Parts: sequence; C-alpha cells; structure tokens
Amino acid sequence: MALNIKPSADRVVIEAAPAEEKTASGLYIPDTAKEKPQKGTVVAVGPGKYAEQTGNLIPMPYKVGDVVLYGKYAGTEITHEGKEYLIMREADIFATL
Repeated sequence: MALNIKPSADRVVIEAAPAEEKTASGLYIPDTAKEKPQKGTVVAVGPGKYAEQTGNLIPMPYKVGDVVLYGKYAGTEITHEGKEYLIMREADIFATL
C-alpha cells in the first residue's frame, strides 16, 4: 500500500518506530513512562528546496525506506488512515542508520 501524502519542499514523512516495551535488563516499562521514539522509517520525501542565490533545486539526501534518527520534539504529528506519522524538515533529521 503506497502512502498518498506528498510532502512539499524539504519535508519528509516518517513512521516512528514503536516505543520500547522493556529495558535492556528485562524490566517492562509502563505506558506512562515510555519515551517518545527518536527513530523512524521514511515513507515519503519532498522534492527538495531551491537555493536562494542560484535558484537551483537541491535534491533531498533521503529516500523512502531509510531509517533515520531525529530530534525528540521534531516534526508535526498527523494521523492518516489510522496510522500515525511525523512530518518534519530535512534539517530536523540528525542521521541515517
């Protein structure tokens, strides 16, 4: 099933990874103590942004399927067809795994 959201400019749509259920030592984390994940999979990519001086299109360095790390409070949360996604700018992504 293809996602029919098309982000504009230098934005990407990310499906966040599920929150950790238990710690490395095996203790289960209650729902109230779970932290917001900072890792996810890119599901849609905008075309890129235009350079201010030259007007040339700067293509996006990410592609659909990339697993990325992003800031804790980055992006805007949306719900589309029953699934939750984040829409964020390219600058909010720190690294690709």
